[in-house]
Amino acid sequence: MSEEHVGISRRGLLGSAVAVAAAAVTGGPAEAASGRAAAVAGPPVTQAGAAGTTAGATGTEAARHGAHGRVPGLWREFTRSPFTHPQIPYVGRAGFRGGTAGLPRHPVVADVRDFGAVADDGVTDCAPAINRAIAAAGRAGGGTVLIPPGTFRVDDLIRVGHSNVVLRGAGSGRTKLYATRNLTELIGVYGSRYGGDKSSWSWAGGLIWLAPTARWDSLVAAVRAKAWPFEGWTGNRRDEWETLTTVAPATRGSWTVTVTDPHRLKAGRLVLLRLADDAGHTLLEHMAGGGPGPEAYYWDDKTKLTSYVPYEWPVRVSRVRGTKVTLERPLPLDIRPEWDPRLTTLVEPLTGSGVEGLTLEAVETPQSPHLLDKGYNGVVFQCAYDCWADDVVVRHVDNGFGLVAASACTLRRTRVAGRGSHHPYFCREGSHDNLVEDFTIEQRTVPAPADTQLHGINVEGLSSHNVWSRGDMRMGTFDSHRGMPFANVRTDITVDNNGRHGGDASAGPLFGARFTHWNIRDTNNRAGLVKIDGLAPYSATVGVNTCTEFDQIDVPDFTGDLHSRLELYGTTDVVRPRNLYEAQRDL
Repeated sequence: MSEEHVGISRRGLLGSAVAVAAAAVTGGPAEAASGRAAAVAGPPVTQAGAAGTTAGATGTEAARHGAHGRVPGLWREFTRSPFTHPQIPYVGRAGFRGGTAGLPRHPVVADVRDFGAVADDGVTDCAPAINRAIAAAGRAGGGTVLIPPGTFRVDDLIRVGHSNVVLRGAGSGRTKLYATRNLTELIGVYGSRYGGDKSSWSWAGGLIWLAPTARWDSLVAAVRAKAWPFEGWTGNRRDEWETLTTVAPATRGSWTVTVTDPHRLKAGRLVLLRLADDAGHTLLEHMAGGGPGPEAYYWDDKTKLTSYVPYEWPVRVSRVRGTKVTLERPLPLDIRPEWDPRLTTLVEPLTGSGVEGLTLEAVETPQSPHLLDKGYNGVVFQCAYDCWADDVVVRHVDNGFGLVAASACTLRRTRVAGRGSHHPYFCREGSHDNLVEDFTIEQRTVPAPADTQLHGINVEGLSSHNVWSRGDMRMGTFDSHRGMPFANVRTDITVDNNGRHGGDASAGPLFGARFTHWNIRDTNNRAGLVKIDGLAPYSATVGVNTCTEFDQIDVPDFTGDLHSRLELYGTTDVVRPRNLYEAQRDL
């Protein structure tokens, strides 16, 4: 079959899937939706069966909820232009391997007991044995490391530094790692690269830390040398990259780009799209949606924000045909010549690794004063791509689950519990396309000490296209720590909205464009950071119950018309589709 014929078939299949899905949730005829969807130029669809299956899944969703749901106009608009909608981002490929439903099952290659781990004696430090087993699995090229039922004391952090290695317990209710020490004790004091007396363990590092070995070694060496590092994909000084090719102009939502030199590109390669800002900060304005408000905003003194650019977006190459390169996800932003667009190398990533079926419980200590955390932190993914956590609980931690320069990862069936934490979930340092689903933040078991803060599900630092789905937040908020995150989605979540946002003034705006809050049940009816139509530019707030403004510090960053949308306000669980991410994935 010719390439041209394949392309036409793929577009036709996607158009059919969009048409059927749109008809299913709106109740309108498929024929009418088909005419609208015909103009959608979509991603490569590799199997004809996939389109029919996903359309049927959306139909099942509609049938399950019947006529009681209400379909907002925004959803109808989105099905007509899913990759370029002005308020709603396309996040249908967020998560491990594009949001695939199943996680891989690697064969067992090691049992921690064979390396000296002892359960339930309360004395043996099992961290060396667990780390030896993980290292052995890495040397073997990957595989699963088993931790059987029981409680295992660990006096050091647990490191997963090789790709395709999975640390698997017998279930979060059966296998426990009991952590006795914090990261300040284990590694050292970690100051902030932005100055002051803050502890970077307040937002970095985990007692289970998934990061490529070379990158982790360089980070720890920098911390011990007090040369506070950048933490992302291009090294401690953001200089560990080289150009693969420059890229021609393209528009947000495109799946294919034209490059100058394709010779170092091939299907499956992970590359970094690099966009630098210009003197007029037009890249930052674009991330904020453009127009008079962002153009009038004063960017030059936002030094923390400007340190986050160039914007770095890791993505796999799906196909190379001459100078045409197809990516596994659509472009998150326009590509313009003034931003010196290029595809580059990046540090060796961690891929295909995960942690499953266990509880990490830290020794219970009082929560530290704000920004002085010692590092009783949970599970962190750093410079990780296509990795995951599943059925994992963290208890009595300073910070729960972290995504730090991590992309395309899935956190599934995770829970933060115990004495209360500073950041239950944090997503920062340019983390993109991640999925956090079926997550829980439990109510704290002890009152909050003075001078502490609670955030919630945080995203910051130009992080984009991340999703939080099907959540039970018994405390916290929909936090941004400034740093202008953009194009993120929170959907189908119940929240007792009692947290506050963080972030220095030098980090700039709370939100960029295309934030969407969809089907949110705000149990204490506090508007702050949940109802964002008066706060976030080019945003969508859909299906949120009636809220009022109280005990808030969030204020708009941009003047004038925010071009935000508010639909089905004052409702609870009536919006259809109920879950925006799942509906996009089904398209």
